[in-house]
Amino acid sequence: MALFSKDIETLEDLYLHMVRDIYYAEKQIEKSLPDMIEKARNPDLKKGFEGHLEETHGHVERLEEVFRLIGEEPKGTTCPAIDGIIKEANDVAGDIADQNVLDAALAAAAQAVEHYEMTRYGTLIAWSEELGRSECAGIFKKTLEEEKAADEKLTKVAEMRLNQAA
Repeated sequence: MALFSKDIETLEDLYLHMVRDIYYAEKQIEKSLPDMIEKARNPDLKKGFEGHLEETHGHVERLEEVFRLIGEEPKGTTCPAIDGIIKEANDVAGDIADQNVLDAALAAAAQAVEHYEMTRYGTLIAWSEELGRSECAGIFKKTLEEEKAADEKLTKVAEMRLNQAA
């Protein structure tokens, strides 16, 4: 099974594929965050998820701006990586009865998502610069900073409250 489509022959093709990949991922995250908000009981975790859901709406809008800048229609391509991360989070969350342990698991799952997004946005920044798309690179940098900040917040909540309670 090929990792990428046979239609990818140039960095330009790969770039478009990656933009579509992260667009799909952000849309899937938009769908899954409300469930995580509902399951979370720790007020700081819940608040963090709610804030990140709002940011994720902005990430989708920014990606739609990138599509406009590169002359493409906003369209996702299935991302097995994010699907797997979300499936694993749902499977684990479904098996945990203790609410404190569940909150720790939700935070860990959210961090897995953040780390995936950070790798994608970092790559897209580099490729944007290589392709002379500095405006796109700037858009991706803003989103990357938000993803890093979300990860840092999750770490603080987990280390100060969730892990010890679990």
